[in-house]
Amino acid sequence: MLYGALRQTAAILARTLCRPTIEGRENVPATGSVILASNHLSFVDSVVIPLSVPQRRVRFLAKSDYFETPGVKGRLTKTMFGALGAMPVRRGSSRDAMVALETMLDRLNEGEACVVYPEGTRSRDGRLYRGRTGVAHLALESKSLVVPVGISGTQKVQPVGAGVPRPHPFTVRFGEPLNFSTGFDHLTPAKARRAITDRVMDAIHELTGQERADTYNDHGSAD
Repeated sequence: MLYGALRQTAAILARTLCRPTIEGRENVPATGSVILASNHLSFVDSVVIPLSVPQRRVRFLAKSDYFETPGVKGRLTKTMFGALGAMPVRRGSSRDAMVALETMLDRLNEGEACVVYPEGTRSRDGRLYRGRTGVAHLALESKSLVVPVGISGTQKVQPVGAGVPRPHPFTVRFGEPLNFSTGFDHLTPAKARRAITDRVMDAIHELTGQERADTYNDHGSAD
């Protein structure tokens, strides 16, 4: 009930203040596990993607700090993030990254929809960076469909460093689902993950038209 109430309130605010454009919503399956693989421009991406998929609940990872802040503000933040589908994870080490992947995999194996950012963190310069292979690991292990997502404009809603969102139009485009459950047995696991990740990033690029960077986004975690 809390999730529904918060979602409805946030959706009304987003439509009123930001006039979003949502395209390809029908490409997101109404049931079954699905990975929503998106580019990443702003903290609010993890809010606008779930709001753009009214037919089901969508999970995303959020820093554990949002669930551990003391006091009234901390309790409110924890309640809000939990109700919107966030899953707390610690970040900073390789071990933390593996735990995050396993958390996401557990949800996918339960038939849920999960947001994944193959770039790893937000793009500060607007370019689309090379994807990390965690998205392919999840797709191969869970046999989930991958729906590419292209977001634009959210960097204006909440730029890096801004504490409060601002009214500004944004667009969310959902591409056709990609199925990677077969066709990769002839490759080593590492090569299969790389090939799948590159295909996902190509699909995201087709939706966004961003300039591409041939490197990983190593600016550090901004979320």
